[in-house]
Amino acid sequence: VMQCSALLDVLFLLDGSYSIGKGSFERSKHFAGKLCDALDIHPDRVRVGMIQFSSTPHLEFPLDSYLTKQEVKERIKRTVFRGGSTETGRALKYILHKGFPGGRNSSVPEVLIIISDGKSQGSTTIPAMQVKERHITVFAVGIKFPRWEELHMLASEPPERHLLFAGDVDDAANGLYSTLSDSVCTATAPGCKVESHPCERRTLETVKELAGSYVCWKGSKQPNAVQASLCPFIRWKRILIKHPSRCFRTVCPDPCDSQPCQNGGTCVPEGLDRYHCLCLLGYGGDTHCAAKLSLACGVDLLFLMDSSAGVTLEGFLRFKAFLRRFLQAVVGQDSPMSVGVAQYGDDVEIPIELGQHKDALSLMKSIDALNFSGGKTLTGRALQYIAQHGFRSTPVFADVQDDLPRVVVLLTDSKSQDSVAEAAKYVKDQNLFLIGVGSTFMRAELTTVTGNPQQIIVYSDPQDLFNRIPELQRKICSVGNPEGCQAQSLDLAFAVDASSGVGLENFLHLRHFVRSSCLHFVINRDVTQIALVIYGSRAYTAFALDTHTSNSAVLEAIDQVPFLGDSTSAGSALLHVYSDVMTVQKGARPGVNKVVVLLTNGGGMQEAAAPAQQLRHNGILVFVVVIGDAERDTLLRVAGSPNYLVHISSYEDLQYYQGLIIERICEEARSPVNLCKPNPCMNQGVCILGPGSYRCECHGWEGPHCETRVVRGDSPRSPALPPRSHVQWSPRGLQHFSGALQHSKRQ
Repeated sequence: VMQCSALLDVLFLLDGSYSIGKGSFERSKHFAGKLCDALDIHPDRVRVGMIQFSSTPHLEFPLDSYLTKQEVKERIKRTVFRGGSTETGRALKYILHKGFPGGRNSSVPEVLIIISDGKSQGSTTIPAMQVKERHITVFAVGIKFPRWEELHMLASEPPERHLLFAGDVDDAANGLYSTLSDSVCTATAPGCKVESHPCERRTLETVKELAGSYVCWKGSKQPNAVQASLCPFIRWKRILIKHPSRCFRTVCPDPCDSQPCQNGGTCVPEGLDRYHCLCLLGYGGDTHCAAKLSLACGVDLLFLMDSSAGVTLEGFLRFKAFLRRFLQAVVGQDSPMSVGVAQYGDDVEIPIELGQHKDALSLMKSIDALNFSGGKTLTGRALQYIAQHGFRSTPVFADVQDDLPRVVVLLTDSKSQDSVAEAAKYVKDQNLFLIGVGSTFMRAELTTVTGNPQQIIVYSDPQDLFNRIPELQRKICSVGNPEGCQAQSLDLAFAVDASSGVGLENFLHLRHFVRSSCLHFVINRDVTQIALVIYGSRAYTAFALDTHTSNSAVLEAIDQVPFLGDSTSAGSALLHVYSDVMTVQKGARPGVNKVVVLLTNGGGMQEAAAPAQQLRHNGILVFVVVIGDAERDTLLRVAGSPNYLVHISSYEDLQYYQGLIIERICEEARSPVNLCKPNPCMNQGVCILGPGSYRCECHGWEGPHCETRVVRGDSPRSPALPPRSHVQWSPRGLQHFSGALQHSKRQ
């Protein structure tokens, strides 16, 4: 918003008469507040006061009462409608007699803004002329359906620059600024200029209208005689009159005019010379939405695109746009360029051979040139053809035999009209990795084609397809890498909602999800430890991190976990994880990444944000998986970031998100570790970081982690270690520490 910044005294004269009425008076107040946005209100620059007039003028607040824009606008809002006759002349005489209440000396320019319907019940001509003779600049603002002739007479010259209409609030605020910028305001921003444009002044006028004639009786010259006649019937009518006029506004160049945001990003101006870009998913590598993803893995990648009549021309063009945007996002200068595109309907063709293009620009041009073919949807035949012919070495690379994984991404939105099961088996026998992409109703067929629900991507609407770009990139780059965190050490806790809001049947879905997720991890003391918490109104530890040391033991324990069926409190569950699960005493290992996966239907989340923040502050990631309807803002406060929130529509769909959730967990397992978070020192010991190690500073306790109380006057009960002992962390050290801790517990 442009602001007039200068030494200036501004007085609002607000019409509070009955002809305005309470509703229009509220609009006048709103308008006055909006005009304040065009003024740089400050004790040393623009000061603002207000008088309300009706039968008599009433000072609402002088110019020296409120010295910030917020204070002035709040005070204007509190102004109460008084009512009475419209005595504009008396109000002007008050100003002539009293001056601007709380104003500065005569060297400071004075501006009077009259907001009225122009229907004064006394003469305003002489007092209006006297006010202007005192070099007071007068703006007249028409409210409701004003009498413009009177407002013309009230306004300073030229009237078209000093007449405003309250019905067009933003235009009027700009008009005020534009007029003031020619006289008292500081210089307009570079590139800005005042322009005139056609506008109209609206008002209601009462006119006579002939409604018809009726029989009436008139007297006659003859005595005792009357004469029948037709008399005209007149009625009065109010009509809307529009007076053409010219308005003025300051126009500035938009910082977004140069279209600085790339790759479909939206430019949002910030003031006159700054902007920021809202980038599509997959972009945002810099402030102008450069590609931020990268196909950081070496693969031979072939897209098989459905071009049959079933997918329609619209669907084909959507897949083309998706393919283009995906490749723009992930194929950069440093990415391996081994991409091909095939399309199918009745027949299969490979218009872009694998590795044919060495640069992204020529690849994009070839994609733009792809044409819709129509025909039957023969997906099975297309898969078989691609397995046989899609990955043959091109002449360019005939002398190079790479051993890169070979990936086929199937883009389809139409049920196949031939069998896909045999073809899919044949594709896998050729060591090709299949990923299926399609709309929700294609889920079953895509699962049959890929043989794995974790190798499919389904979207709910066209825009959702483009939101799946990062997920497709992750799936392509997961080829050859078994899911799970491999040798990455991880302390993982599941917190499962077992309340009545979830219900027994859905609880079994959640329990099965936890069970199948555990199959992706190597569970022992040195790699992954898993704990399980169930909660309703209270939380219970089904088993702690150090309870089970094998996959089979964990799976057996999960099967025994009961349904609770009471009310729900996710906050108490996270607090329980913080104080009773992710602690050294309960088996948490120093120097190992820690993750909590909260599985919930979204109930009882109101109190969960604080304990979730407490967990994050201690280096523990909170991953929230919500099934069903829930308020997104509340969920985001608990998750801390959209990256750690997965919102699923039904419990049946939970299995399809398992790959994504495990992927995110493993990303955390690979991130750098703060050895002092959470604090490995027990009994209020202070953890002090060193290079690649830490030590515990104990008070009244001793041992590597302050686990043994110092007995006064007696020898220590554990092997002697100085109270400030130094511990070098390593996986083997962790195992030793874990054993020592168990020994300490037994003591």
